[in-house]
Amino acid sequence: MEALQRLHMAPVGGPFGMNHHDPGMMRANIGEDRKSPFHAESRLIMQGNDAVRLSGVSEAINSQIAKYDSSEFDDDKEVSGQDAEGVWAPEIEQSFQEALAIYPPCGRRKIILSDEGKMYGRNELIARYIKLRTGKTRTRKQVSSHIQVLARRKLREIQAKLKVPGHHNSFFDQNQKEKAIQQMQQMSSAQIVSASAMHKQSLFSGMPPHHHTPVSYPTQFWQPALHHQPPPPEDIKPFAHHGAFGLPDTKPPAMIPQPPTTPPWLGRSIATNRLRLLEHSAFVDQQSEQESYQKHLFVHIGSSISYSDPLLEPVDVRQIQDKFPEKSDGLKELYSKGPSDAFFLVKFWADLNSPLNDETNAFYGITSTYESNENMTIQVSTKVCSFGKQVVEKVETEYPRYEGGRYLYKIHRSPMCEYMINFILKLKHLPEKYMMNSVLENFTILQVITNRDTRETLLCIAYVFEVSTSEHGAQHHIYRLVKD
Repeated sequence: MEALQRLHMAPVGGPFGMNHHDPGMMRANIGEDRKSPFHAESRLIMQGNDAVRLSGVSEAINSQIAKYDSSEFDDDKEVSGQDAEGVWAPEIEQSFQEALAIYPPCGRRKIILSDEGKMYGRNELIARYIKLRTGKTRTRKQVSSHIQVLARRKLREIQAKLKVPGHHNSFFDQNQKEKAIQQMQQMSSAQIVSASAMHKQSLFSGMPPHHHTPVSYPTQFWQPALHHQPPPPEDIKPFAHHGAFGLPDTKPPAMIPQPPTTPPWLGRSIATNRLRLLEHSAFVDQQSEQESYQKHLFVHIGSSISYSDPLLEPVDVRQIQDKFPEKSDGLKELYSKGPSDAFFLVKFWADLNSPLNDETNAFYGITSTYESNENMTIQVSTKVCSFGKQVVEKVETEYPRYEGGRYLYKIHRSPMCEYMINFILKLKHLPEKYMMNSVLENFTILQVITNRDTRETLLCIAYVFEVSTSEHGAQHHIYRLVKD
């Protein structure tokens, strides 16, 4: 259900109230959350390039955290008197450690707590949490300094353990130790300290492991009024293993890097062992008489993938197959033939806010790039469907080009068909976004990439659409299709 909620829940509510409450009262009101502020696994989800959304944390915590004024945590505030004597007293340190586990590192990105959309820096959220739990004020700068001090201390501690002669010799050779130390030195202070804090939380909070299960769509899935806000293109999980810095003598530390058995993009993007989609975009561009060039992306897929990215969440193919043709070349029949790992679902939030003044004379095109270790000829079939029936199909053949140790297949600036151009223009002229989404509710695209000579299915991608309401433009989310 988590996949469904992130995909389809609409934001509701207004701005945060800025009225202040007595700290003691706030601690009393949420005392029941003290043991674990998490509803589930704390997770950061990308929202454009400069923000992430935090999920899996108690709403009671979030609502109380938001009630403070940011000026309380300004760096020019000074802690005076007796409070300064115990800047990191045990009670404050405990709350600090809890906050580290709740709010994972996210670089320079801001964190969005709830649907109202207000953004906070991570250090400020930690300071707010300390204020909420203890009634004591710590500035953003104090939090940052404390993280750096603890990171240096933790780094020295682990380096010393690894360098002791004979320590962990049953598990690690000298080369592995050096690699582990080098890896830690490349981590930021926030990552080092947070890994330690998350390890403690996993030992004592009793949080259950998080498992992805196939989601089932209720009938509301196809009602656009219920889910205007798109989910992010990717999730951020800074630490896949919470025990990163546990160094008992009985087993090796989890931080020692193991040789990956699969490339990072397998299971995290539209890819199989045979073919991978590198980029896909639909666009409109125009060259004016003044030699100025304008280009607008309606939809776009294409970004680097790493092992820190989450695996794709599963969606049962039976929940969407009625949106596509049912004949021998339809989604249902194709999936039954397999291979099952080649089937994907993409939810696009298309950006129709084109800056072009006159799109009637512009060029509408599609660009797609694939890569493979095999030298083969691929055939790309793109079927536009309305109410589950095929309206138009475009079939393209692409030959391999050997480059950088792999074979590339690039369909560059393929002209969009007349049906699609007219569809986009008519869609843009609808006065309200809910009307556009009502039309898109019954509009889908099925793309099948096959080996031209053997007719084997290499990739099958089902696309569904809504209109983006984000200032960051087009967005998407990718799922793998399963059948259990």
